Amino acid sequence: MALTLEQKKQVVAEVSEVAANAYSAVAAEYHGIEVGQMTQLRSAAREKGVVLKVVKNSLAKRAFEGTDFECMSDGLTGPLILAFAMEDLGSAARVVKDFNKEHKLLDAKIVSVGGEAFGPEELERVAKLPTRDEALAILMATMKAPVTKLARTMKEVPGKFVRTVAAVKDAKEAA
Repeated sequence: MALTLEQKKQVVAEVSEVAANAYSAVAAEYHGIEVGQMTQLRSAAREKGVVLKVVKNSLAKRAFEGTDFECMSDGLTGPLILAFAMEDLGSAARVVKDFNKEHKLLDAKIVSVGGEAFGPEELERVAKLPTRDEALAILMATMKAPVTKLARTMKEVPGKFVRTVAAVKDAKEAA
């Protein structure tokens, strides 16, 4: 059933709003996906904070105007599902990659991060990006390391003195 002009405007506004708030996006072909599998994909996406949209490419191009994902417009051809990462940079790529492990039905075409479009070969790299919590943990460990090393070094001076005194005591007792 064809969409009316008002419905098209509504779809463009909705996708534009999602794109304006997203960190990254993945466009993937979805040939051969059954309804149950699509439901499973949508459920996995919701759990990871990813918004999935299936829209006509012409409407997606209009929705991307003025957003970081305008660079994807040239590659929007064929039946595509758009995955937008709303919580962290790599979540959309992880959802597509994880779904492909089981079903091999999604064929990534474009990966967009920070206003740049990349080919499907970058999906793996983007999927490996840490989540916000992982990035904070890495940062905190990096910040904690020098303090920990300083404390160990400071503790070693009296420790070495105590071991030296104990060795002298043991030598005198043995003599």
